[in-house]
Amino acid sequence: MKNNLYYPKVSLSDEDIFLEIKKEREEIGYYSLPHVDITNLKKELDNLNFKQKNIAIIGIGGSTLGTFAIYNFLKYHKQKNKTLKKEIFFFESTDPVNLNGTISQFDLEDTLFIVISKSGTTIETISIFKYLISITKIDKENLLVITEDDSKLNTFAKANSINTFDIPKNVGGRFSVLSNVGLVPLYLAGFDIDELLKGARYISTSFFEQYELYAHLIKKARTYFEFKDIYNINAVFSYSQLLEGFNKWYIQLWGESLGKIDANNTNQGLTPIGLTGPVDQHSFLQLIVEGKRDKTVTFIKIKDFKDDTKIAPTTLQGLEELDYINNLDFKELINLQADATIASVKEYKKDIPIDLIEIEEISEYEIGKLLFYYELLTSIVGKFLQINTYDQPGVEGGKIILKEMLKSKN
Repeated sequence: MKNNLYYPKVSLSDEDIFLEIKKEREEIGYYSLPHVDITNLKKELDNLNFKQKNIAIIGIGGSTLGTFAIYNFLKYHKQKNKTLKKEIFFFESTDPVNLNGTISQFDLEDTLFIVISKSGTTIETISIFKYLISITKIDKENLLVITEDDSKLNTFAKANSINTFDIPKNVGGRFSVLSNVGLVPLYLAGFDIDELLKGARYISTSFFEQYELYAHLIKKARTYFEFKDIYNINAVFSYSQLLEGFNKWYIQLWGESLGKIDANNTNQGLTPIGLTGPVDQHSFLQLIVEGKRDKTVTFIKIKDFKDDTKIAPTTLQGLEELDYINNLDFKELINLQADATIASVKEYKKDIPIDLIEIEEISEYEIGKLLFYYELLTSIVGKFLQINTYDQPGVEGGKIILKEMLKSKN
């Protein structure tokens, strides 16, 4: 993954921010996840010997978005190479039409269910779980639970002899993808979680030990902070449908982590937007280029799609002038579209801060790098903003009101 910056030059001290982030590693658990030995985890999962064809993950937010980002990025590559052991379906929404529509896509009786909730009492998750239990048999033979070790969901699991996997208390939900939250279902589905962690570990080591990413990440975070009152919308423009899941994960990570009240009792926040190229070239790009100057843009490209599909060398009557695209690889076309968009923004609109992240290929290693890169970037921006990056009081307030409303109905 290569990243080329094009940002305005700013001048702030780096050392204090770096030292605070290093100190934070002692308390915030996600930093250590890339370095965890998962040998015993894999042995335990192998010994469970689940034979089901499908996996249904029941969860929401941080319990599902990271896993979906990885699954969506890699699933077609895995299917093509016949290394996908189980297909994963995600139950996140209480939308009844979506719920039953998802159920209709696969055989419930040939499914391993995985319920994921850090608190163990997430309304959406437990509601969906209750419904699924009412329509199909779910017990210790086809159910896993991933939660905190002292949650009420864990109590339920122990009472029913269901295998459980722990979510560390010092790992927040939106930072939990490299914990059991993501590793358990991904390993069971056939993904190489060693490579996933190796990619994340590369980013961690490059920043904290080798300092290869030190200047880059702090410069990028500093730029967001310095210009937050002008450019307070941060768009990720991913040139692949495979990165749509990553875009959704990034929106939660950025929004829930950085939308806070700071040490001076001032409302802070940087608004995340996830765009997909080339589709959003034909919509949102117009707003970027000629709209209000309140947005930064990070473009993400995949250098090697591992797919040689070409545009057919066919001449269509009336469309002969487009024959210059004949025999062009689609992977080359999409990256040329990205390059043209970047050039149009960078060369002709100098007042739009942009940068480019290039992913080498479609692999666990590369998506592991990208995820941890953004987790680390989020933490650094949070330090500049002087906020608590890891709580979510604005979200908790809504949960409390919902529970009161639901209780009043009974």
